[in-house]
Amino acid sequence: MGPFDVYPLFPIEPVKAKGSWLWDNKGQRYLDLYGGHAVISIGHGHPHYVEAITKQLGKIGFYSNSVQNQLQVRLAELLGKISGYPDYQLFLCNSGAEANENALKIASFETGRRKIIAFKKAFHGRTSGTVAATDNAKIVAPFNANHDIEFLPFNDEAAFSTAMSGEVAAVIVEGIQGVGGIHVPSPSFLQLLSEKCRQYGAMLILDEIQSGYGRTGKFFAHQHAGVKPDLITTAKGMGNGFPVGAVLIHNDIKPWHGMLGTTFGGNHLACAASIAVLEVIEKEQLINHAADMGKYLSDQLQKFSIINEVRGKGLMLGFDLPESHKDLRRQLLTNHFIFTGEAKPNTVRLLPSLALTKEEADVLLEALTMEVNKPVTA
Repeated sequence: MGPFDVYPLFPIEPVKAKGSWLWDNKGQRYLDLYGGHAVISIGHGHPHYVEAITKQLGKIGFYSNSVQNQLQVRLAELLGKISGYPDYQLFLCNSGAEANENALKIASFETGRRKIIAFKKAFHGRTSGTVAATDNAKIVAPFNANHDIEFLPFNDEAAFSTAMSGEVAAVIVEGIQGVGGIHVPSPSFLQLLSEKCRQYGAMLILDEIQSGYGRTGKFFAHQHAGVKPDLITTAKGMGNGFPVGAVLIHNDIKPWHGMLGTTFGGNHLACAASIAVLEVIEKEQLINHAADMGKYLSDQLQKFSIINEVRGKGLMLGFDLPESHKDLRRQLLTNHFIFTGEAKPNTVRLLPSLALTKEEADVLLEALTMEVNKPVTA
């Protein structure tokens, strides 16, 4: 038996990691500016994180949600405090897709409706409801195609105002579109979504799975616009590599036993990992650091004449390249041992650890300088 071959793989096998660096099985060192899809929030192998998980494993690693777990209570309190949502409720699960699936379900329960408004170039996950709300027909199986989803142009206030009605259960939008190419919603767009959801009694769901946990210089990206959603989903950076996701739920939404459920969600190890991440973010002031480093990187990237546009906030950045430099991501990896991400057709995505240093950022800038100054071959 072998792996089900659904991933195009780089011929690289990382076997060790520390901070913003990876080492492969041949001893080659790589600068990690992608964090495994925005997952590594506090850096690989942070000593406080490793110690917290190790200590917890020596006590109890898992039991089901049929018993009390004070780690869940502690995590909810700390997340509420640091995120600015102390009055919300917390449902813990295992991934971003699961968080979004549960948020959509809560909205449908709460409103008694089934229609969802999502946006073009959205990515919300690969479970049944979330893949239907993702604007990529290639990953929608016939089984997923029966959900009542309407896709609207992103940042188009007129189109949204026209489409909104009393049939809508929820509007789901990313704090910043990640897979779609680092597209930032305007503050007025998010404010309009919030206003219309209140007007029509629909739920506003902010998908902060990539853009949350301090990445943009606020705890959640939507906080730049001053809106307060009904439901906020998070994962990725929440566990720094440990599988964990969550839905932050407005206090007006009342739970009932059996409404949601999960076997592994909120287990002892997941909570220990998530608490450690928040403690490091707070102690090391990584949200402010992400804002400062993001500004530095953005300012420097805009000096490259070859770069068409730089988008994003904090350490969630994307930049567009002309067709002549469409292979830049591969060149950064093979020639300079730097991991980055991409979005089609020619967008490079940067999602490094929030603890990225200026010296590490400069490694990228030096590599870019070398690549763009090379003669372009036909």
